[in-house]
Amino acid sequence: MRKCIISMAIALTACNATAQNNDYGYPHTPVAFTSVKIAPNTFWGDRIKAAREVTIPLAFSKCETEGRYSNFVKAAHPSDDYDVRTFMGFSFDDTDVYKTIEGASYLLQTYPDKRIEQYIDSVLDIVAAAQEKDGYLYTARTINPKKPHPWAGKQRWEVVENLSHELYNLGHMADAACAHYQATGNTKFLDIAKRYADCVIREVGPNDGQAHVVPGHQIAEMALARMYVLTGDKRYLDEAKFFLDMRGKTKHKNAYSQSHKPVTEQDEAVGHAVRAGYMYAGMADVAALTGDSSYIKAIDRICDNIIGKKYYITGGVGARHSGEAFGSNYELPNLTAYNETCAAISMVYLFQRMFLFRGESKYIDCLERTLYNGVISGMSVDGGRFFYPNPLSSDGKYAFNADNNTTRQPWFGCACCPSNISRFIPSLPGYVYAVKDNSLYVNLFAANTATIRVAGKDVTLKQETRYPWDGDIAISILKNKGKDFTMKVRIPGWVRGQVVPSDLYSYADDVKTGYSITVNGKKADGNLTPDGYLSIGRHWKKGDIVRVHFDMKPRIVTANAKVTDDRGKIAVERGPLVYCAEAADNNGLNTRHVLLSRRPQFSVTEGHRIANTGNSGREFSVTKITIDNAQAAVIAGDGTLTSQTISLTLIPYYAWNHRGAGYMDVWMANTIDGMGE
Repeated sequence: MRKCIISMAIALTACNATAQNNDYGYPHTPVAFTSVKIAPNTFWGDRIKAAREVTIPLAFSKCETEGRYSNFVKAAHPSDDYDVRTFMGFSFDDTDVYKTIEGASYLLQTYPDKRIEQYIDSVLDIVAAAQEKDGYLYTARTINPKKPHPWAGKQRWEVVENLSHELYNLGHMADAACAHYQATGNTKFLDIAKRYADCVIREVGPNDGQAHVVPGHQIAEMALARMYVLTGDKRYLDEAKFFLDMRGKTKHKNAYSQSHKPVTEQDEAVGHAVRAGYMYAGMADVAALTGDSSYIKAIDRICDNIIGKKYYITGGVGARHSGEAFGSNYELPNLTAYNETCAAISMVYLFQRMFLFRGESKYIDCLERTLYNGVISGMSVDGGRFFYPNPLSSDGKYAFNADNNTTRQPWFGCACCPSNISRFIPSLPGYVYAVKDNSLYVNLFAANTATIRVAGKDVTLKQETRYPWDGDIAISILKNKGKDFTMKVRIPGWVRGQVVPSDLYSYADDVKTGYSITVNGKKADGNLTPDGYLSIGRHWKKGDIVRVHFDMKPRIVTANAKVTDDRGKIAVERGPLVYCAEAADNNGLNTRHVLLSRRPQFSVTEGHRIANTGNSGREFSVTKITIDNAQAAVIAGDGTLTSQTISLTLIPYYAWNHRGAGYMDVWMANTIDGMGE
């Protein structure tokens, strides 16, 4: 089965992009994934290729071998004889199927293949057969209603605020169904999702006779808002707002699920980081579509709290293993950092929406940081192994992994992260551009071609770049029916001397970085505006070329002194990439014993090869940074401290752990107080 799926994936071919949907409610509109084609043999082209050839085929095969499909088959023929506990691990296992279909749908838009469409169609036949007559679709109960999964409760919605995940399942189903319809035009999955959503709307709500409950694990809010945009059926938006308005007002009040108080009264990111991120993104969607200013004010406060006090330099969130949760303000441990891959994905959703509200580049700066570090570290470069947590330090022993391992794993019993990243990576094209009126925003730098509607006219452009390895980007106008518009090119915070848009991290060197932008070889006639973009307004014609250059130099970063785990330490980044020292590149060195000077001497080398030991075996290359004047501390038996000058190799954080477990550190000492044991 898996060989068949892989062969189908390899055979995918390219297609033309279509225009984006413009009815999102936000002042700024994202250019949909259907309009942007990422170029092959590039940084993101390789990531999407890995998802296409390895990750999604693997996820589909796991749906078969781990019983995800058979759960739907059993639900289509329920029986009192089934002991659900013996074959269903979690009440949300259905979502692995939905998320994998979603990722495959994004790929189908860029690499269409009828065989993949037919395979998905056959899976949807299995899913549809499990749907009850009134639209309810939750195999954990339907398989054996008299004795359902232990987390399901005796009745529908009885424990949805705790463990059942009935509404969480709806959320992933609806999200996937929307993506599938957008990519294929086929309503088969959308019809299934609408029937379940309609069932929920009938049975869960504010009226007498309805269950007055909210999702224990959020995501339905985002998905229902998306369904409203796609279908125009306002009932879906109303239900999403009900879920948010009722939070903190039901019997279940718990900070873990952000139900401790009404959402409009919340001002700090707390509890399970994935649930929180999904809820905050859902609040933004509902605020945009309804104009509820109290929601907007709340997410402003919460986002400021995250960026200012709870945000790792790698863009991850969720400091605590206990509850997979946010910690207190400035609680950002490194070795024990949880930083779940799913939580990083939720931050991309949130930051994208904050940009769509505000139009400020600082939110895309955060999105980019999370994307290049906290998200892609969760999947091996070959696409076949995964992290659940993503720590910033490793001793090769501490079991930071959900399955008590210290290396990426081929799958997990709780498979939310592998299936989530399999749906997210192919959606990357939807984050590159945005539009507002006659302005086209260039938010991310990735080689691609795109057809974008600006002020009612189509613009086709091509972006060429090796980013993030260098800071050179060329944007060519291939076709422009409208002629006049403003191109707004994001000038990243790391170019402008800002690590993040808060005082949580700062550059601690005197390195000067700058940028230049030309149009057809002449300096661009535009200015850097307070929103963080250089705006170029002109009469654009076919053949015009905008060339962007960002100085990309290694920089030293320090953390706010309130982050106790990073006191006396520095980190190194270059462009959007955070770097780390790993024992595999440094003769087995205990990276906690490295002592850097306040002015490290850097050299940058392209083409550093990393063996993919324990994964596919395929090597890959990165740009490495070498520090020639580092010190390795040695503590003698009598306590005497000596040091040896070494040449220390740093690699991008996302690339670590491809050669097995071992020492790794993002933050390295530059004072004796900053050294580990």
